[in-house]
Formats: sequence, C-alpha cells, structure tokens
Amino acid sequence: MQVVLDYLKRNQARFVAELCNYLRFASVSAQPQHKKDLRACAEWLADHCRAIGLDAKICPTAGHPIVVAKTKKRNGGRDGTPHFMIYGHYDVQPPEPLDLWKSPPFEPRIVGRSIYARGSTDNKGQNFAHLKAVEAYLKTGTPLPCDLTFVIEGEEEVGSANLSKFLKSHRAKLKCDAVVVSDTGMPSPKHPALTYALRGIIAFEIKLLGPSRDLHSGVFGGAVDNPAMALSQLLARLRDKNGRVAIPGFYDDIAPLSKLEREQSAKFPIKESELQKLLGAPELFGERGFTAMERRSARPTFEINGLTSGYQGKGNKTIVPAWASAKITCRLVPNQNPARIRKLVCAHLKKICPPTVRMEIEAGHGAEAYLVSPTSQQARAALRALEKSFACKPILMREGGSIPIVNEFKKILGTDSLLLGLGLPDDNAHSTNEKFNLDCFAKGQAMSAHLWQELSRQAMT
Repeated sequence: MQVVLDYLKRNQARFVAELCNYLRFASVSAQPQHKKDLRACAEWLADHCRAIGLDAKICPTAGHPIVVAKTKKRNGGRDGTPHFMIYGHYDVQPPEPLDLWKSPPFEPRIVGRSIYARGSTDNKGQNFAHLKAVEAYLKTGTPLPCDLTFVIEGEEEVGSANLSKFLKSHRAKLKCDAVVVSDTGMPSPKHPALTYALRGIIAFEIKLLGPSRDLHSGVFGGAVDNPAMALSQLLARLRDKNGRVAIPGFYDDIAPLSKLEREQSAKFPIKESELQKLLGAPELFGERGFTAMERRSARPTFEINGLTSGYQGKGNKTIVPAWASAKITCRLVPNQNPARIRKLVCAHLKKICPPTVRMEIEAGHGAEAYLVSPTSQQARAALRALEKSFACKPILMREGGSIPIVNEFKKILGTDSLLLGLGLPDDNAHSTNEKFNLDCFAKGQAMSAHLWQELSRQAMT
C-alpha cells in the first residue's frame, strides 16, 4: 500500500491540473444546448480512463452517454474474486445566475486549498478521486485485491432516466458485491462520514391559468382573479405555523427516529448558530420538535423551487397576468412512497384550487428514500478506510439530498451502496461559486486506495 500512497502524494499537482481539464466541460444535462458538451466530456473521460490503464467504452443511451471503465479481470475472471462498482456522474447543474459567480463557472479557479468551478464537488471532483486511486495501483504495478467497474453517467442531475434501463440490460456484467458512491458530503475534514440514509424526492410544476391573455389592470383589475395572487394564496396554505406540511396524510407512513439515530444526529459537529452563519440566513426555520440537522436530513419537505408570472422586465407593466406557475419538489424520507405522496399532494392542490382559475400539474421525476444498515460488515470496512485516510474517527449521518439511482442498484443488482462523500457543507453544490476542497480530494484518493483492501478482505472472510 505504501507505494500506492506515495504515488498519490507525488502526483497531486498533475491530478489537480487534470481535474481542471475535466471541469472545463459545460456538461449541463438540463439544458439542450449543451448536448455536444456532454458528449465531449464523456469522450474525454473515457480517453482518460484508457490512459490510466482501464478498459473503457462509451455506451449510448436515449439521452446522454454512460462511460463504463473496468480493471482487467483478476485470476482470469474466475469466481471468488470480489467485484465492486464505483458510480458517479459527469453532468452538472446549470450555472445560472451567472452574475453571482466570482469567476466563470467552467474556468476552474484555485484559491488557497479550494478549486472553484461548476461540478467541482458535484460530482466530477469526487468521482475523479476514485479514478486517481485506481491509477496509483495500476501505474505502480500494485495488484488490486478485487475487480472494479466505474459507471459514470451524464443524467444524474435530471433523474437518471436511462441508467435503470442500462443496469437491467447489463445486469450480469454489473453484478457486484457493493456499489461505492461519493456524491454526498461530510461535516468537516476532521469528521469524515459514512452516509447511511438519503431522502427521496418528487418533482412537479403547478400552473394556474386565468384570463385568455394578459389584461390591463386598470380596465379589468378587480373583475377577474389574478393567477399570481391565487397561486401565492394557494401555496401559503401548504405550510402551517409550526413548519409542517399541511397536506392530509403527508406524514402517515414515517417511522419515528430511534434513540440511536437522534444520538448520531447530535454528534454532527456544526452548531445551529454556525449553520445559520454559513447559510447567511437571518434565522433558521423548520418543523417544530426537531433539530436543524434532523430537519435537513430526516424529515420531509415541501419546497417552492421557483415562481414565475407576469412581467419580469425593468420598470412596471400594469397587467393582470394570464397565468402563474411554481416549480415544486418534496423531499421524502424512508417509508414514504413517492407515488402515494404525489397522489396526495395533487389531490389536495386540486381541492383547494379556487374556481376562478384553472390548474394544470406537470409531473417530474421521483425516487424513494434510501436506508442501509450503518453497522454491516461492509459499512465497518468503509469506516476503517475513512479513518486510515483522514486520521480521524468517522461519523455516521443521514443526508438530506437524493441520489435516486441507489435504489435501482438495490432493486436491479441486489446490491447495497456505500455513500462516502467528500464534499463540505460550504462547497455550494447546486449554487453559485461551487468549490471542492483539495485536501478532501487528496484524502479521498487515499480513502479509495484503502477501501479496496478493506472491502476485499471483508468479502473473502
């Protein structure tokens, strides 16, 4: 192992330069104009995998391609050799609003020990750390104790619509002992973490339609309902004064947090005052009876992601707008069924919609929450790898975000996922000035190098 770790330390400057090249691709999956950028990014990634000694290919889908890269089979591929998959994504969130970036989002900028660029922490930097760890094995001639397959997709930020089909059609070749995912986070470099639960999600858009066209507010205002006002009033009814979602049945299936889970949550090292300062909020808010950490990771939400109606340009335009819309996501927790929650939400919205406007609801993506045992043998192996690389005792935590595909790994491949995130709370994933800590990048490589030893040892006992 020492020769592998020495290789990693010796090549950090080159690794950062290569990561910069990876980050320069504007691989925004949500925006059709970036289709060529996504293809170019996939091609660069596949070429890079080949250059470090992996067998790599680009697998087309109905959307953006998937990059699959494999180590050469140990023992001629005979049974008994552990096989692990590393999952990641090369697509990124839209960078807008561009005027809030301190530097161009696709021109990496290094300040101190952080690299700023869209996709740096979510998820290019994190999946690249695993590639560099495998490179260290291959370039030093150090035998890997297992077979590894990288599956890096280009549609995670838009729901991974085509990855499930890919998994089903390649089930036999992708069958593995565990999936490793570094697309979550840790509280600090002194508190590396194994995430044992993720929230699920449903997404949709509400549109209220009023008059057949925008109307003069002086001539017609007061004679017809204003869709923007109607939508605002409707949305305001969906949360009570205690921060709970006011939709009948929304909380019915949720299992209460256990004593152990609340104890683990209390170990989160960031105090609520520090979180408030980090977020720049006047005051924290959330469901009464739970800590901020529990609210952001173990309780469901109803979030307005965007509101649109009427005139948005400079100055005033005195109109009654013809329509108003809101983009919504609900984060879900274990035991909440996305299809059931979507049905409950839509039924309630239609029930409280006033007759003065017409409602349309466009469904988006959805996924179940994910929960895995934090005390399994694989989890303990992962915790050992974290402790060796970060030289700190790791913690167990729930994460508030969603990675829908981990449930598909379980359903299709019958395999649990180990969530070993390298992002920090202030990395601004999905926000402007996204960054990735270069110390986490380096220690993540060491963690990955140790991980294959620890997981393989566990698998063969």
